[in-house]
Amino acid sequence: MSWQLLVSAFALMLIFEGLGPALFPKKWRAYMAQLASSDERTLKVVGIILILTGALVFHLINLV
Repeated sequence: MSWQLLVSAFALMLIFEGLGPALFPKKWRAYMAQLASSDERTLKVVGIILILTGALVFHLINLV
């Protein structure tokens, strides 16, 4: 894996992370407040689901 690929992936992550607050600031703020008030178990489950989904997509993309 090259540094260019790693930096490109990081740049895409920043773009996707910025879409929510840029396009829907009020809804994004409400979502963040709701997320902050969630219990730790819920946050862990959401985090694990996101990791597994990302790993699956990464694996499927690299099969091609």
